[in-house]
Amino acid sequence: MSLVLKPIDLASESFKDYGKVISVENTNSIIINDGFAQKHYNLCDMDATEKNGVSTLHIYIAKKREFPLVINMLEKHPYFSQTFMPRDNKPFLVVVALGDKKPDLSTLKVFKTNGNQGVFYKRGIWHFPLISIEDNEQFIVIDRNDLGKKENKLEDCIEINIDTKIEVLDK
Repeated sequence: MSLVLKPIDLASESFKDYGKVISVENTNSIIINDGFAQKHYNLCDMDATEKNGVSTLHIYIAKKREFPLVINMLEKHPYFSQTFMPRDNKPFLVVVALGDKKPDLSTLKVFKTNGNQGVFYKRGIWHFPLISIEDNEQFIVIDRNDLGKKENKLEDCIEINIDTKIEVLDK
């Protein structure tokens, strides 16, 4: 079996099984700081506290991917959610799938952000690592604090190889 996937525009309704779209559109907000800032609040609830984890913030600098991109693996994090927010207002791609012990490839989808959207992955969602369309794209990433510890690697990040030939196009 072989699959060629084209990205679809990221939208809240089509992404809801995998997580949430992070955007200021259609969100609750209040004016703060004597009128000098608008706060968009409760955009997502990070889920990282199982097994004594805490949320932390990182900055990733991603390299441009070559297309068509071969999807040869997927990963999931059983004990925490993740949020990716672009700092450069540039689109990026998101590959996600549902499934418990292994990804259900019938649910595999590719989304393209508009550059002002981020994504929140629910805990345990299968996904491909960050897919930048441009070089040196920066992202704010919120996830669990102990990812760098070798003894937590297998527990916190489950990777599975994909035998099916899957290619993702950039358009």
